[in-house]
Amino acid sequence: MKKSTTGLLLGSALVIGLSGCASSASQSSGGMANDDAWYQSPFVCAVAGGLIGGGIGYASSSESDEDKGAAIGSTAGATIGGMLCANPKPAEPQCPTFGGTVPAGVATNSEGCPLDSDGDGVYDYRDQCPGTPTGVEVDAKGCPLDSDADGVPDYMDQCPDTPAGAKVNALGCEADLVLEDVNFEFDSAKLTMGAESILSDVAEKLAANPEARVRLEGHTDSIGSDSYNKELSQRRADSVKAFLASEGIDADRMNAIGYGEEQPVATNDTEAGRAQNRRVELGEWE
Repeated sequence: MKKSTTGLLLGSALVIGLSGCASSASQSSGGMANDDAWYQSPFVCAVAGGLIGGGIGYASSSESDEDKGAAIGSTAGATIGGMLCANPKPAEPQCPTFGGTVPAGVATNSEGCPLDSDGDGVYDYRDQCPGTPTGVEVDAKGCPLDSDADGVPDYMDQCPDTPAGAKVNALGCEADLVLEDVNFEFDSAKLTMGAESILSDVAEKLAANPEARVRLEGHTDSIGSDSYNKELSQRRADSVKAFLASEGIDADRMNAIGYGEEQPVATNDTEAGRAQNRRVELGEWE
């Protein structure tokens, strides 16, 4: 048998063996490196590849180029052998922001990340309060924050600082709420700019709490006649209702009542007392 034929047959046998090692290495790449057989080592494969390449290069070269062919074949074979037996890098997680492997059966988006339908930062399969409105701050369970633990979420709560254990109404308040700084121009039902700003916040929480209905009560001090004060307080209550309606609150959810000077909360004998009596209250309309 000629030298070239012998070298090629030997090289073919070694190629088959090396391919088997590489295949075994790839199949076991999911295990720990310590479990790999010695012949799956990239170093061993590189040596075997060098022998293969050198043998093929030597056998396929002319007599004058045997050394050069063997050297080139050996280098190429060692490189290919080492690459074939190298364990591939573990695949990157499908969803890099998830921080691990997404559990089996969990619905994912096009990027391989678990769905978060309400966009609150808590994945659907962990979210105990799905459907939270956009922009509402939530806890780790995906539920809206309720800072005073009164059962009314902060984004609906007109009284967000009620004492622990207090019984509250649908507005999150223990009793009717005096709308501080909701004032009017002198002897008028026209709201001041500061009052409109406060009422905008009231409207935002009412919009988020569509089942709640409210009473809007107007009160005055005792300066002036009873009839005039009652009429003025009604116009002021109506003015608050009209503003809230302009902010998107259904008028059918609101009942405006003017009480005039009938329900004072302080003495009318002092300016400070009269100032307390001139007020607008927000309560639950049952």
